[in-house]
Amino acid sequence: MLELVKELCLLPGVSSFEDPVRACIRAKAEPYADSIRSDALGNLIVFKRGAKSTGNRLMLVAHMDEVGLIIRSVTDEGYLKFSPVGGIDRRVLIGKRVKVGERGIPGVIGLKAYHLVSQEEEKVIPKPEEFYIDIGAKDKESAAALVNLGDCAVFDSDAVEFGGGFLKAKALDDRIGCAVMLELLKEDLPMDVTFAFTAQEEVGTRGAFGAAFSVTPEVALVLETTTAADLAGAPAHKQVCYPGKGPVILYMDNGSVGDRGLFEQMRALAQTNGIPWQTKHYLAGGNDAAAIQRTKEGVRTLVLSAAVRYLHAPSSVASVADIEDMLRLARLFIAGLAGE
Repeated sequence: MLELVKELCLLPGVSSFEDPVRACIRAKAEPYADSIRSDALGNLIVFKRGAKSTGNRLMLVAHMDEVGLIIRSVTDEGYLKFSPVGGIDRRVLIGKRVKVGERGIPGVIGLKAYHLVSQEEEKVIPKPEEFYIDIGAKDKESAAALVNLGDCAVFDSDAVEFGGGFLKAKALDDRIGCAVMLELLKEDLPMDVTFAFTAQEEVGTRGAFGAAFSVTPEVALVLETTTAADLAGAPAHKQVCYPGKGPVILYMDNGSVGDRGLFEQMRALAQTNGIPWQTKHYLAGGNDAAAIQRTKEGVRTLVLSAAVRYLHAPSSVASVADIEDMLRLARLFIAGLAGE
């Protein structure tokens, strides 16, 4: 599964521009799907029959999109001014490589030259309007010939294994969840499962609401990533979770409260089967569960995540073992639900 995660992470898929990711997932899912469709928001909904006919009772969810930048103007000098798409810490932007638009025009994020920075400016984070993308254009006209306003830029980053079983890549949030669902699709399932690969999670869980409204599941398992913050200098009570210590079974975040029965079921599965697990020590973030939980008359939801360092950055870091254990736990969860 590791190679699949790498392949998905290398694809561009900024929110509302998920087309390359959706096309790749669709091609991989079609041989195993009983039905497959895309909706108006760009969600990819895949249904696979299992040994027990349960219809739409269970939906697994992972979002396809990633954070990025959107081009809003071009200067007379040919530099591209942009706004963020999704939550990006602007401190990680300086000097980073990007690819712009469908043609993947290479560029680099620039800023005022350091020798022109005042002592006061040196002490603060640059404002968003101070950044620009340099694509090597000589003027506005040559830049406009390559890039359109409204084009998205994605981080240009590789996917590399390093250290003691870690993976560095962009878009681990949430290509990890997508990879887990694709692996489950290949298997003989104990019950019917709907797999929702959602769009526009990073800009407000917009795709998930439409997907859940359409499918109307009784239970939804969201396969996600979550901020680790296990860094030197971070107070212990704000270190959310830890890569390498198992998948995160979420009881609550800023967007939703996990179904208590599902939480206990997942925890018991991990403990009984010797799978390491953890939960959040500091409540932060949110995900598709918030939109799904509130759909129609309500949906029982649970989130299973991989702990990831440097989330929403060009180089995020996750534990390979955690990813494999997410797959194991999700498989056991489906089997447990089928046996009820």
